[in-house]
Amino acid sequence: MSWLDRERTIAPPGFNRWLIPPAALAVHLCIGQAYATSVYKTALVAHFDVSLTQIGLIFSIAIVMLGLSAAVMGTWVDTQGPRKAMFVSALFWSSGFLVGSLGIFSGQLWLVYLGYGFIGGIGLGIGYISPVSTLIKWFPDRPGLATGMAIMGFGGGALIASPVSTALLGLYDPNSGVEGWVASGDAVGKLFLTLAVVYLAYMMFGAFTIRVPAAGWKPDGFDPATIKAKPLVTDNHVSAANAIKTRQFWLVWVVLFCNVTAGIGILEQAAPMIQDFFRRPDGTSAVSVVVAGGFVGLLSIANMGGRFAWSATSDKTGRRNIYMVYLGVGAVLYLLLALFGSGTTALYVLLAFVIISFYGGGFATVPAYLRDLFGTFQVGAIHGRLLTAWSAAGIAGPLIVNGFLDAQGTPGALTAQAYQPALLTMVGLLAIGFIANLLVRPVHSTFHETVAVAARPAVGEAVLES
Repeated sequence: MSWLDRERTIAPPGFNRWLIPPAALAVHLCIGQAYATSVYKTALVAHFDVSLTQIGLIFSIAIVMLGLSAAVMGTWVDTQGPRKAMFVSALFWSSGFLVGSLGIFSGQLWLVYLGYGFIGGIGLGIGYISPVSTLIKWFPDRPGLATGMAIMGFGGGALIASPVSTALLGLYDPNSGVEGWVASGDAVGKLFLTLAVVYLAYMMFGAFTIRVPAAGWKPDGFDPATIKAKPLVTDNHVSAANAIKTRQFWLVWVVLFCNVTAGIGILEQAAPMIQDFFRRPDGTSAVSVVVAGGFVGLLSIANMGGRFAWSATSDKTGRRNIYMVYLGVGAVLYLLLALFGSGTTALYVLLAFVIISFYGGGFATVPAYLRDLFGTFQVGAIHGRLLTAWSAAGIAGPLIVNGFLDAQGTPGALTAQAYQPALLTMVGLLAIGFIANLLVRPVHSTFHETVAVAARPAVGEAVLES
């Protein structure tokens, strides 16, 4: 399989670097389907006759495996190149859907945990980090913009997956026209099979169109000194092994954990949450299933747009300053959502939209934040290790929300008040993250690599500019 090696993907002279973001998007738009799980969450609760927390574990396992696989495979992705990583990611992600569908058809929930959660989660982790370091090297002049272009695809995956999944569930379920309809398990199983085939094709397109820059390449007119002139930005390099020994790494870990935990609770519960916030006294909701599915798509726009817009803005404001907005303003918005969100649907949608834009922006900005603090030497591997914060948040976020909701009542009968304890908990988490972000300072020189080591290429990797 040498045709997957990094050496086969080195771009020829004159290659247009703007062809790289579409290749990265092809992968991230597919794995971003993870944010559309709320579309069929209620259907799985009914099919397996279990609690919200038990179904929420599917998503949690996937996010845990995302972080763990990114941490373990980060160095491998950096050395082997993005094409091989994207190829492997596609195989794992599609296989996860296939095994998950078998679990749904056979009524074995553990197979869904194994398929979508464990196997699919590995595909998520490898696919998520596979284009990041490559994009940073193609766009050293605009690292925030570069990572935002790719990672916005992960946030936008639900924008496509949510309406498509809703439509396919209706197509596969003959009872879809009945009032109060909840999709059958058979329909969800067929949906999984369909997604396995479609996503495999698109991710392979990304894998075979990605390219890496040649040794010593830099954009025309780019002066590395302009990057060094910004606060908290270094022109030195720190290895992945040393990065995890620094206080800065763990402060950013806490920042990411708090930001992700807060946002993931809304996204994982998005469709039923808006219905519960506007439940009538007779127990029915003023928001239909179709509208709730559309709301998931709207949040996907916020997630996607925030990843691009806020991350690109960070190139001007600096990473620490933009995280002060994500965490500080985000905490205020969560408080407003908890206390006044059920007043009108317009206010609820507006608050949720901005909150999720901050959530997406936090993901897209963090690779550039790491590049600023630790240099480009092993930024992909460092990013992979940092994503263990996402793993922890993938457990904490759904457990906090679903735990509170299970204690408040049963799905389909909850109201806005049932969400207040969880939302106020998120306010506290964001405050902790805000303080951690304020404590970030430049990395001490004792952790820097020597010039010779920092300039040395990894296996098949281009020489890094110092």
